[in-house]
Amino acid sequence: MELYGLNFYRCPIRYFNGDTEKLVVAPADGKIVVIEEAEENEYFHDKRLLISIFMSPLNVHANWFPVDGKVKFVHHQNGNYHKAWLPKASEENEHADIMITTPEGEDILVRQIAGAMARRIVTYAKEGEECYIDEHLGFIKLGSRVDVYLPLGTKVCVTMDQPTTGDQTVIAKLK
Repeated sequence: MELYGLNFYRCPIRYFNGDTEKLVVAPADGKIVVIEEAEENEYFHDKRLLISIFMSPLNVHANWFPVDGKVKFVHHQNGNYHKAWLPKASEENEHADIMITTPEGEDILVRQIAGAMARRIVTYAKEGEECYIDEHLGFIKLGSRVDVYLPLGTKVCVTMDQPTTGDQTVIAKLK
């Protein structure tokens, strides 16, 4: 059990090798469980491209900023603890929303979602701060999920069930 705990709470330092302009990297280790157009009615009030990564209890649960930019706001919402891979988890579970404005002026929403076992979301992002790929955005304890809402027309660079490595796997390219 002690080794499991050490594995889970790892917070590795990683560096993306390459130009990050208009790239969206995976904010978490895990696997792609959703790639779809979805209505986002809390902030955007329109359709967005939603890419979701499920983190099993065996994955590192550190989260990274998926884009370079400036943190527009951070909002924490209490909620339920449904299994993180269920569609309703995105809206009904406890979550933290981080809106990032890229250097090109695109707003990207990152949602850290607590799962059935997760009972704590830690968000390091602070409103008004510059943020960069390679920096930790936060941490979610135990099984959970991270959603990324992108503008329509963004080029998807991953497939369903594809494994991701946080701060390394390119999941999309902005227009």
